[in-house]
Amino acid sequence: MTLPPAPRGRPRDERSHAAIVTAAAALVAEVGYDATSMTAVAARAGVGKDTIYRRWSGKAELVYEAVFAATDTAPLPDTGTLEGDVAVLVQGLVDEFSTPAAAAALPGVLADFATDPALRERIRSTFLKPAKERLISVFDRAAQRGETVTDVPVDLVLDTLVGAVFFHLGIIGERTAPTLARRIAAITTKGIEAR
Repeated sequence: MTLPPAPRGRPRDERSHAAIVTAAAALVAEVGYDATSMTAVAARAGVGKDTIYRRWSGKAELVYEAVFAATDTAPLPDTGTLEGDVAVLVQGLVDEFSTPAAAAALPGVLADFATDPALRERIRSTFLKPAKERLISVFDRAAQRGETVTDVPVDLVLDTLVGAVFFHLGIIGERTAPTLARRIAAITTKGIEAR
């Protein structure tokens, strides 16, 4: 019997990971994206800079995870209807984009994305692709209930949901209305419902 090779390096310490992500979000909210440095994050988290650079390529990737990835790992909703599930998902996005850290981080993260194709690809592969794959089950359940047309363009629907929240809160700067998530969910699901 041959044993698989032992994993290389030390296993990731989840406490350090959480401390780093928490420190990054707090610093961005306090001093802004531009003034947040990896040195300051390391000091606040109580880790060395090498620990941070082993996990993230740089500030933009770290801040993206710290500020904009909470909904990517939240439990998937199962309310019994597609519109209800989508409303829960959108509310998570609304909550995420409404934080002081998101308001402070968004301009800087977008600027870094615009100038760094490798960063965009890392964000796509590390965060966005797995998040979209997770959400396919929401649309599969809706199809099994007969709520949607066949071959729903899940990527486009999800981009529409995120884009609506991003534009409404992040670009235009509208205040969050208690009905925003439900309204976006209703508008979006009407376009893919079975007729």
